Amino acid sequence: MTTDFTPWLDWLDGQQDEMLRNTIALAEINSGTFNAQGVNQVGKKLIELFAPLGGDVEIIPVAPYQNVNAKGEVEAHALGDAIRIRKRTDAPLQVFFCGHMDTVFAVNHPFQTVKWLDDDTLNGPGVADLKGGLMVMLNAIAALERSPWAEKIGWEILFNPDEEIGSQGSAPLIADAAKRVHLGMIYEPSFPDGNLAGERKGSGNFSVVIKGRAAHAGREHHLGRNAIRAMCDFISALDDLNGKREGVTINPGFIEGGGAVNIVPDLCISRFNIRLERPEDERWCQNKLADLVARIHAREGILIELHGGFTRKPKVLSPANLKLFELAQACGKDLGMQLQWLPTGGCCDGNNLAAAGIPNIDTLGVQGGKIHSADEYVKVSSLSQRAKLSALMLMKLAASDDLSWLEP
Repeated sequence: MTTDFTPWLDWLDGQQDEMLRNTIALAEINSGTFNAQGVNQVGKKLIELFAPLGGDVEIIPVAPYQNVNAKGEVEAHALGDAIRIRKRTDAPLQVFFCGHMDTVFAVNHPFQTVKWLDDDTLNGPGVADLKGGLMVMLNAIAALERSPWAEKIGWEILFNPDEEIGSQGSAPLIADAAKRVHLGMIYEPSFPDGNLAGERKGSGNFSVVIKGRAAHAGREHHLGRNAIRAMCDFISALDDLNGKREGVTINPGFIEGGGAVNIVPDLCISRFNIRLERPEDERWCQNKLADLVARIHAREGILIELHGGFTRKPKVLSPANLKLFELAQACGKDLGMQLQWLPTGGCCDGNNLAAAGIPNIDTLGVQGGKIHSADEYVKVSSLSQRAKLSALMLMKLAASDDLSWLEP
């Protein structure tokens, strides 16, 4: 069988305009994570766009997102549905494709429209993160399906509704897919220069609720127990952990409490994030947090509750993952792209998949930048270029006689 992949890569050049139209159409649908209706609208559109691939479609509800509100109470937020599409589940090589439908831009956020910045630069909510990436995924798979190597690869796609808040609801679906697949291709945007993310830090999000005792600030100040003071001590001690273990950073990011200044405050809430480089760092962090909580809890009249946890394990590159990056680099060279993989402190679903033992590249989406801001942009020419990269990787994998490096 020929190993000339050119006809199917050239086909992608003709898909550029449609990829752009669909990217714009998806970006014009508000799909902020907590706009479940908008996320589901994106999902409906994706089912239509991916229908020609011929996979079996499932719409899967995910668990509500839980957080601590301003009253210190845990509340639930409904999320949009996940979508799973599978084809050729008995093929010798199984590939997992993943891309999220949600954005960080809420339904009332002022950034809602798409506009051109120049002939090759489009600004809009989610154009890079991750609507353009979804079109890269679609067309790469479509190119594979048109090729003679399609029967060698079975694939499973997951569109998840909650990546921007840590994929808590969809994490079980990623873990479930990891039982069936050999490798993963995830469509977060590349770095602005086109390079790929390699190692990633792990992440944990936590909320702290401290309850004290209210009292009149003048008459009975001595009877009160100040929740804000206790929280300040907790946060100071927490922040002092920075620099105590290489690769671990702790960011206290939110504090709220009190009210009228003639009342000793009896409630204070804080939220913080921890980033870590190695899986063993997690236990160190948990032990330090337990010590801090115990010290504050030991104070008379003070109660402290710690919520949350580590939702993303560090992504450490396995030998199989390095081989996958080498394949991407070789394919990029064939296409005139000079690709490197670089460590990053950011997290994504690639962390989850790697934690389950599945090698993956998680920045196969478009070339763009300034994501999570109103200046988010995509380099439009990268739509077909990045689709070619994924398509060539898939066809080379399918045509290979030796995939033993993918065996666990």
